[in-house]
Amino acid sequence: MRAIEKDLKEFCMSRVWFITGAGSGIGAGAAKAALKAGDHVVGTGRNVQKLRSALRDVASDSLEALQLDVSDEAQATTAVDQAVKRFGRVDVVLNNAGYSLLGNFEELGTQDIERQLATNLWGLMYVMRAALPVMRNQRSGHIINMSSVTGVVGLKHCGAYGASKFAVEGLSLAVAEEVEKFGIKVTVVEPGFFRTDLLDAANVKWPSNRIDDYAAAEESAQEMWSPYAGQQPGDPETLGQVLVKLAGMETPPRLFVAGSDALAAVAPAVDGRLKAVHALEELSKSTDGSF
Repeated sequence: MRAIEKDLKEFCMSRVWFITGAGSGIGAGAAKAALKAGDHVVGTGRNVQKLRSALRDVASDSLEALQLDVSDEAQATTAVDQAVKRFGRVDVVLNNAGYSLLGNFEELGTQDIERQLATNLWGLMYVMRAALPVMRNQRSGHIINMSSVTGVVGLKHCGAYGASKFAVEGLSLAVAEEVEKFGIKVTVVEPGFFRTDLLDAANVKWPSNRIDDYAAAEESAQEMWSPYAGQQPGDPETLGQVLVKLAGMETPPRLFVAGSDALAAVAPAVDGRLKAVHALEELSKSTDGSF
């Protein structure tokens, strides 16, 4: 009887995570860190075998692996329902799944841009829509949405990818205002360069055609970005441990910049916006009709 009570007490003290893109990179790092912290994890990914392989060293009864293509709304709803059925609740949602479409905006096909948004933005929204009713019912929960430095800073060849991440930021900050009264927290994370699969051939999409003006003036997106694959300075497992710390905070931040390279990029970008605001402050006020 005492053993059962002890197990129940430990379960009530632990958190239940729902992680998308848990088969590699930051998602896998967070899943490992959460499990090592004594939490329960529902790890999801398009390839369940890849997911199980990535987490085989920490596999236990506390881990549930589910197939999920986040761009499919029905699958997102089903996966969250399965998580609740398995563990009874969902305490932390980590929206990590995504891929990169890189290239000059003019060279990107409309369908490619739509697919980028379908995964990076709509997929995240589908998971949030499925999880929020659960968290409202619990009157508690924490949603962590993975953005990027490109969600704050405009970077060359990152128009479509950055658009998806800027949108994630706006969505996250707005929803945070709406759900705080239900005990639900929202954090948007802005990582710099981490050693993930984002630039691997299977996870990055390059433009299929080039415009002569761009080709004559600069190296291609692939030539510029592909050398960074596997050479990024950030460690995804260390970031996973930090995400577990954020989830354990009573008052987690709404924004978190991850990595010294991210800090070096984001801070001057934010300062630059403030300077631009103040530089034309009087002109801005004139639009009130008092000019």
